[in-house]
This record gives sequence, C-alpha cells and structure tokens, in this order.
Amino acid sequence: MTHEGATAGVGAAPGGGTAPGVPRHVACVMDGNGRWAARRSLPRTAGHRAAETTVIDVIEAARSSGVRWLSLYAFSTENWNRPPAEVEFLMRLVRGVVRKHAPLLLARGVRCRFLGVTDERVPKELAQDFRDLTTLTEANRGMTLTVAFDHGGRRDIVEAARSLIRGGASADEVTERTFAAHLPYPDTPDVDLVIRTSGEQRISNFMLWQVAYAEWVFPQVLWPDFRAAHFLECLHTYQRRDRRFGGVPSQPNGAP
Repeated sequence: MTHEGATAGVGAAPGGGTAPGVPRHVACVMDGNGRWAARRSLPRTAGHRAAETTVIDVIEAARSSGVRWLSLYAFSTENWNRPPAEVEFLMRLVRGVVRKHAPLLLARGVRCRFLGVTDERVPKELAQDFRDLTTLTEANRGMTLTVAFDHGGRRDIVEAARSLIRGGASADEVTERTFAAHLPYPDTPDVDLVIRTSGEQRISNFMLWQVAYAEWVFPQVLWPDFRAAHFLECLHTYQRRDRRFGGVPSQPNGAP
C-alpha cells in the first residue's frame, strides 16, 4: 500500500476534480511478469502472483494523485494462446484478487468496471465476481477503475461498427462522436497517458480508439517491481510533455 505522502506535488484538486497537469485518464499495460519470474528462476505463475502488490499500489497512487480514471490491461484476447495451465492459473488468481480487495475498493470510493469478458472460456464464476464488484461499487464517485480482461481494441471497434449497422445508421450519420457512442463504456474519456512497463514499446491491441492522442511512457522496470514512486515519475514525465494535438501554439498538457 502507498502512503499519501508518496504523491506529494501531484495531489487531487479541491472539490474532487483533476488537479492542473494531472492526466485525467491513465492506462497501464502491465508487462514483464514472466521475465520477472525468469530472472529469479521461478515459474511464470510466480510473476503473476507478485503482480498483485503492484496493482494495489498503483490504484492507491493514482487515486491519491488525483487521477480520475485508471485502466489496467490484465488479459488480452491474444492471451488465450498462452499455455492452458498458465491461463487457468490466471483465472484463479484474478478471482482471488477481486474477492480479496473488493472491500478496500469500496471503502476508497473506487468505481470498478470490466472491459471485455465476452469469451465463453472465461469461467462463469469469475464473470459473476466481475459483475458483483461492478454492482457493489457502481455508486462510488471517486476514481473509476477499468480492468481490461479478455479485451481487444480491434474487437471493440468491430463490435461498434456492427452496432451502428444493426441500428440502421447511414454512412452520413457516422461520425467520430456517433461511433464512439457505440463503444463499451462510451462515457470513458480518451486516455491521456499510457504506461507500459518492462521497456517494451507496443500498443498490443489495447483500447485502440481511446489511446489515439495519448502520451506514452515506457519505464524499464518490470511490472512486479513497479511501485508508487515509479508511477509518480511517469506522471511527472507527462507533465513535462507538450501536448499540441496537431495544433500551434501549444499549451502544457493540452490545457485550453
């Protein structure tokens, strides 16, 4: 767990808004669990287990820093190609994490959502736990935590297109705004900052529509070793960026 002092200088704005310079929506690609385990001559499952501490640390760091939306990439549509034993372990591990930390998330005012969870291979018990946590925290008005599980950005875009077609939309009616309204959780703001740990520099089919104008940071640290201090460093890196969105003159962090 993190301490409030760990995020000094980036704190939440008065009244619950986002402080100046703090990204409204941060997304994390949690990469490096397997390499963390391999460096210690441990099975890959040990890396996944060690990642639990990081997840809770990052949630607390983001919340106390004033981040209003946090998205975590937990399991992609491509991850089904991993060895069955590893996939089964991940399903059990995630279920245990959800049940263990549900009271903390509720007490912290975190609203929880799950992006994906459409594949029939997701255990019914796990899918039910996701629904239960969503219902439990739906009235919370603090930070919104979105866990991308069985998620694929391309699939979301295809499903949005299908939804528009089924709704009888004409070509002239399709705009970026109307298209985005058919994506999952359309109230989710665009991602401002993506953090991908372990030094890998790939999008990996993650929230493709929402990250169109995001800033990216690629810390070398592996996800199980990533802590609140690293998260704060990424926020400071974001604050030093000049976000122009294709325009001139620029304003810090896309401020109007």
